[in-house]
This record gives sequence, C-alpha cells and structure tokens, in this order.
Amino acid sequence: MVKQKYVYWQEDDLWLGYLEEFPDYWTQGQSEAELRENLIDLYKELTGGHIPNVRRVAELEVA
Repeated sequence: MVKQKYVYWQEDDLWLGYLEEFPDYWTQGQSEAELRENLIDLYKELTGGHIPNVRRVAELEVA
C-alpha cells in the first residue's frame, strides 16, 4: 500500500483535488468519497506509464 498526500476543496457541487506529487493533474467528484476514488485511479494512470511525459514534484537536498 502506498500513501499519497492530496489537496482538495469543494467548489459549488463538486469536490476538486490533485495529488501533491502531481499538481498538474486535477480530478473531481460529486462527493469527497468519489473524489478519493478518482484520485486513486489518477495515481494508477500516472504511475503506470499510461500518460506520457508526466511532471512530478520532488524534494532535493542541497548541502
């Protein structure tokens, strides 16, 4: 099991969100639960090689 942080908010009747590691790729749902399901599907698409040229956020340690 992999844990991923995500950012989400409600706008009118929709729940919007994205995975912190992939901020360019948003999804939505009719409920918070549906949004989480869509985020899981999005994660699988982004990490499964189904989407070319995926941009990510990473952390770099500089000494």
